[in-house]
Amino acid sequence: MSADVRILAAEPNCHLFGDNGCGFTPPTIGMFFPEPWYTNIPGSAGIDLYLVLLLVAVGAVLLLWSWFSRKLSLVPGRRQSVGEMLVLFVRDQITRPTMGAKGDRFLPFMTAVFTLILAMNFTGLIPGMLPVNSNLAFTAMLAAVIYVMTIVIGIRNQGGWGYFRNQIFPPGMPKVIYILVTPIEILSVFLIRPVTHALRLFATMFAGSLLLAVFAYGGWYMLNLTAGPVLSTVSVLFSGAALLGYLAFFLFEILIMAVQAFIFTLLASLYINQSLEAAH
Repeated sequence: MSADVRILAAEPNCHLFGDNGCGFTPPTIGMFFPEPWYTNIPGSAGIDLYLVLLLVAVGAVLLLWSWFSRKLSLVPGRRQSVGEMLVLFVRDQITRPTMGAKGDRFLPFMTAVFTLILAMNFTGLIPGMLPVNSNLAFTAMLAAVIYVMTIVIGIRNQGGWGYFRNQIFPPGMPKVIYILVTPIEILSVFLIRPVTHALRLFATMFAGSLLLAVFAYGGWYMLNLTAGPVLSTVSVLFSGAALLGYLAFFLFEILIMAVQAFIFTLLASLYINQSLEAAH
């Protein structure tokens, strides 16, 4: 949600029940383009909300891992055990299944990616705020980092021409088939893959935030305590149903945020694995 919700809440006469002369105003994509904060700062266009939320997410991850790693010991305490469980989850569910034992050297990076994306998604749980990843610029940045990293790793492990050759000329195929396969591989590996990597995370966070806003807008619009005894009761029932829907989807959205962080990190691990060695 964004400031649009607060603006709507400031219009007490705009409700479904009763003669108030206004209709339902649904949320729009404008909620994802909030006005900058502190625009009166000399020489500045203001402070971007998404940048603030990104800094909050990064700070939360740094504090979390600082807390997990404080006073490490051979016999882990409760705090250290939670951190180790998270690392083992990334290792056993992401890096080992996709890269095998050689993926252990990427475990710190993958753990950082997973927890950062999770924190960037969870900023949408702050009342009145949005997930950082509901802005395409940030998911594109994350996907670009993985994209460049896979190319660099591929060149280092397979050689410059060797890496690109293995990507666009998959081994084991009749040469005549390359006429069809090579253009598809070029589009898939060097264009479609990074684009879909960014869009998948962005679209899910965008849609989830918009749906939550629909429940919030609709619930407020259907509530009218000044419409008379009968209509007031009906409005409370309708608004209560919208509130229950909001709470249910809010809990579901937490699961979706975690799943999307997992999927993004899993795909990153798969792409890096393809750069570590040529397909056979």
